[in-house]
Amino acid sequence: MATIYLETNIASPIQHVFDLSRDIDFHARSAIHTNEKAIAGKICGLIELNETVTWKGKHLGLYLTHQSKITAFDHPNTFTDEMIRGHFKSFKHQHIFKRIPSGTQMIDILEYDVPFGILGKIFDSLILKKHLTQFLTTRNYALKSSLEIKNN
Repeated sequence: MATIYLETNIASPIQHVFDLSRDIDFHARSAIHTNEKAIAGKICGLIELNETVTWKGKHLGLYLTHQSKITAFDHPNTFTDEMIRGHFKSFKHQHIFKRIPSGTQMIDILEYDVPFGILGKIFDSLILKKHLTQFLTTRNYALKSSLEIKNN
C-alpha cells in the first residue's frame, strides 16, 4: 500500500475550503489538463455522504474511469472518498480540514494499492505515485488560488 500525504495552507475560512474541495464542478475545472468529467452519479454541485461520482479522464495517455463513494463525512472537518470501481486494488482519499490562524490547513491522505504484483509496484514507484502527487498538488493549488483571490 502506498500513501501520499500533502498539507496545503489556505487563507480562507474552513467552511469555504471544505465546500470547494467537494464541489464536482470545481474539480472538473481544476482537472482540465486531464479532461476529467463527472459522467455518472453526482455530476454537479457539492457531493455529500453516501453519494457516488464516476469520473472519466485522461491519465498517463489513457482514458480511465474511476467511481468513488463518500464513505465518511464530518462537516466541515473531514470527508473520505473510496473507490468502488476503477483501476486500483484499493483507493482511499481522506480530506482533513483544520482551522489555523491564517485560515485553514487542508490535509490530503491518499492510500492506494496497485494491481499486477511486482510489476504494479515498479510502475507505481517509477511513474504512478509522482503522477498522483502532481495531480493532487495541481488541484490544491487551484483551490488555494481560487479561495485566496476570492478573499482579497
